[in-house]
Amino acid sequence: MLHRVIYASEAVGATGASTLSIAQIIGVSERNNRRDHLTSCVMFHQGHILQVIEGARVDLDRLIRRLLDDPRHTGLRVLGDTPIPARRIDEPMGLCADPEALLKRVGVNCLSRVTADEAEVLLELRKAA
Repeated sequence: MLHRVIYASEAVGATGASTLSIAQIIGVSERNNRRDHLTSCVMFHQGHILQVIEGARVDLDRLIRRLLDDPRHTGLRVLGDTPIPARRIDEPMGLCADPEALLKRVGVNCLSRVTADEAEVLLELRKAA
């Protein structure tokens, strides 16, 4: 059975702020997600991170444990963790472009305030773009 986990966290240092940092995160995450049969979409905005990840329970649990130990972010909060009938994300590691515009469409100005339902709407808006 597939599951979807949505989490938010705060970036530490240059994480999420520099293009090089984001490129490195995307590259390593894409390789790891392919290996673990996970699909994912991540958004970086003003020092905050929001990520939606889909896959098997065991693989998601392993990833969350790694993320909790990752020094590039802090305050990881799982916003949603639900079984799903099918994936809504196709790529191993997608990046949400123009997070400012997506957040405005949902009526939220900061990722730290996003709920699981709003994250689902952001995912739909991203797919429609």
